[in-house]
Amino acid sequence: MNDDCLLPPDDALRLTLHNEVHARPPARIRLPAVIVHIAVLNDGVSRADEHAHLRRLPGQQDLPEDALNANFLRLRCGEFSMKWERHAEFTRYSVVQALPADAEASAQTLDSLAPRVPGDWLARIPGRTFAAIKLVMLERLLTFAPSALAEAQAWFGAHAVVASTMGGHSLVVTDFRLRASGFEHIVVLAEPGTPETRAGRICQRLLELETYRLMALRGLPAAKALGATLAEVEATLAAITARLEQRGTSEEELLDDLISTAARVEHATAEHQYRFGATQAYHAIVQTRLNELHEGKVAGTQTLGEFMQRRLSPAIATVGATEQRLANLSRRITRASALLRTRVDIATEAQNQQLLAQLGEGQRTQLRMQATVEGLSLAAITYYVVSLLAYGFKAMHHEGWLPVSPELAIGAAIPLVLLAVWQTTRRIHRKFFSH
Repeated sequence: MNDDCLLPPDDALRLTLHNEVHARPPARIRLPAVIVHIAVLNDGVSRADEHAHLRRLPGQQDLPEDALNANFLRLRCGEFSMKWERHAEFTRYSVVQALPADAEASAQTLDSLAPRVPGDWLARIPGRTFAAIKLVMLERLLTFAPSALAEAQAWFGAHAVVASTMGGHSLVVTDFRLRASGFEHIVVLAEPGTPETRAGRICQRLLELETYRLMALRGLPAAKALGATLAEVEATLAAITARLEQRGTSEEELLDDLISTAARVEHATAEHQYRFGATQAYHAIVQTRLNELHEGKVAGTQTLGEFMQRRLSPAIATVGATEQRLANLSRRITRASALLRTRVDIATEAQNQQLLAQLGEGQRTQLRMQATVEGLSLAAITYYVVSLLAYGFKAMHHEGWLPVSPELAIGAAIPLVLLAVWQTTRRIHRKFFSH
């Protein structure tokens, strides 16, 4: 792009993001038609697996592998067309073909309608089926709604149905039942002359509505299974919080129990958080698709939206409540951890105070011992100095230089020596502590 240099260079994602709005266009469907739609979970299924399976369709032996890079592909296969769509968690296959001219409006006819694919092609689609729908689209006048509803209801036998008008130009009828064949059935009556593009949009919205409804419900079993575990964890956490108030409880035991509880909550969060988030996202898409139908009521029946939401909303609420319980438990564990940390800090501070008090007492004892030792040191130093002076006094007396006896001189020198030693020690102390 931008060959004329009128714009700055394109961002690397510009073309991809711009074309995203055209990524999955609806099919052009000529009425009357039957659409066989199958959605499979693609966990563990590669594009190469799906490519190999698509190449088994008539005339697709040379299908290039890079044709699947865009996650959307529409193939013409003689008497039918195939639409392939790959999503993050599932892949959809939709076979569109003309409704046989001799098809009678009966449940048996709808059960027997089969796509014109090779015999075992549907059964060998890689993945695990979670949605399978047969959708019949007919052209009928809708000026008298009761007669139109009666004609559509004939395709379902004696089963009760739900029905809605869509924008005043078509009528959709279904019973949301899973047949023995594994398929759900939907019948759409559209006004004569309905454009092929409108028929394609109607088909796409209805198929996506049911597909995303089933994907949204995948979080419900996980939420139900997690309920008992969350109740147990909540009781355990409440017991830990109560034990925090008891002074005799060991902090190590509390910490071990709290860590074990936190690990269970984090494991549950890591295991189910994606599914719970996906449930909310899929439910939002269901809401959008319902709004796009512009439903109108048909006398004597519920609309698709009323029937679906009455049963879907409690399931979504259960998933939301479970997700909220997980989040609340994480926050409660964080608060309990903070309380335990405060308790440990207080205990540590008390231990530090005791240690400081013991250190202070030890220092006082050491000072007393030091004073005692210094007193003894003064006596010892005085003794050694006086002993040295005694030798001098005796020598001086022997030579006649000392007129008094040496013992008298020694006795007179003791107080003087003691005073001198004491003053010298004081000067050393002052000099040492001044630094």
